[in-house]
Amino acid sequence: MSKLKNLKKNVTNMILTFNQLRDIYPFARPQKINDFLPFINKYSSQYEVNTRLRMSAFLAQIGHESGQLKFTEEIADGSAYEGRVDLGNLFKGDGKRYKGRGLIQITGRANYKDISDDLGIDFIKYPEKLSEPELSVKSAYWFWNRQKLNILADQQDFKRITKLINGGYNGINDRYALYEKALKILK
Repeated sequence: MSKLKNLKKNVTNMILTFNQLRDIYPFARPQKINDFLPFINKYSSQYEVNTRLRMSAFLAQIGHESGQLKFTEEIADGSAYEGRVDLGNLFKGDGKRYKGRGLIQITGRANYKDISDDLGIDFIKYPEKLSEPELSVKSAYWFWNRQKLNILADQQDFKRITKLINGGYNGINDRYALYEKALKILK
């Protein structure tokens, strides 16, 4: 019991302000910032995204993936993921049904199954729930934690973080610009 108590004492919460998030995401609509900010703050300590380096890397990645909080569902229809066994898309329609959702764009039946099991919410049956503000944020933290990205953020291995999130380096310049901006703002 005392070990758990000590662990909780060492976990601090990094609280972002509206102005900080607006300055990092200048193209985000104020209402979107208001929709997502409470949940970004709520889950940051639970997932230990609680340092300047971690939060800056996290915000850069979700900022790019969501178009600065504009999208919680992939614009494409998901047909490109049809039959992608590596994503667990085994059944006809899985590509479209389990397209990218959430601020980090959880993609594929296998990921939807894993997050369903871990969070206790049936995203297989209700995939659109990942587009809701709170679950969009929580799913991003969940994926971040699952990939152990805090370790890479501490090492400032931004390129590797991008590869693990995106599968490649799409939008690396935008992601890095957001990262640099967050590092300056979150001093």
